[in-house]
Amino acid sequence: MPSRILKNKPLVESILEVKWRLTSPAPGVQLDPHYKLLLGRLYDRLSADYPEHEQLPSAMIPDEMSAYVVQHRFRHAAKDWPLIQVGPGILTLNDTAKYKWEDFRSRATTAIEKLCDVYPRPEQLIVESLLLRYIDAVEFNHPNEDVFQFLQQKMKVAISLPGSLFEGNAVQHTPSHFSWQSAFRCDNPQGMVTVRFATGQKEARPALVWETIVHTADQAVPKLPDGFGSWIDAAHAITDDWFFKLIEGELERRFSGE
Repeated sequence: MPSRILKNKPLVESILEVKWRLTSPAPGVQLDPHYKLLLGRLYDRLSADYPEHEQLPSAMIPDEMSAYVVQHRFRHAAKDWPLIQVGPGILTLNDTAKYKWEDFRSRATTAIEKLCDVYPRPEQLIVESLLLRYIDAVEFNHPNEDVFQFLQQKMKVAISLPGSLFEGNAVQHTPSHFSWQSAFRCDNPQGMVTVRFATGQKEARPALVWETIVHTADQAVPKLPDGFGSWIDAAHAITDDWFFKLIEGELERRFSGE
């Protein structure tokens, strides 16, 4: 089902993250013995769609300290998005303003297929974690406004502290900084759904930032690449549903450009 398109979408970033098992040649050390060969093979397969290669400073970290640290980026165009990031045991697909679900899904599926296809020892590619994450933000002057009221009035999220905490002392009722999260088990896909709210910035302006994350790990990870399409569809169905239920009303009209 196509996702609804918002003219002024609040999206900061969409992220697919894949992690696979590393070996432990010594206590406290995790390595991917095939990483360097994988990197070259993967670039050969990605270069048609992501021709701009960028080596990150983290690529200089010693191998025994770089587990699950992204070290290389492959961009669609110079200083542009979408992009794919790779490191020992990790691959991510990231997109921002140009994000459209159908395009993101296609890129994600292709990236997984290519990872499985080029990994030097396919039988040793054991994916232990799949994560779909959306970061959104709406302008909100949190130094001067009440984030509790904003959440309740604009997003139907009721969070509060007893008023008595602020009686008889010099503590202000309105928080200067705010952070809250909860996680919930889900059956399709198997895993956890996490929602986070925090004060922050968007384009250098005060904002309320919220994240919606679906995470599947360990034995619940489907067989790849065949099971990935069903997994990402189910994960997106949750994030999309939660997003539109949270913004229903005034915020959806604002993001729609009405």
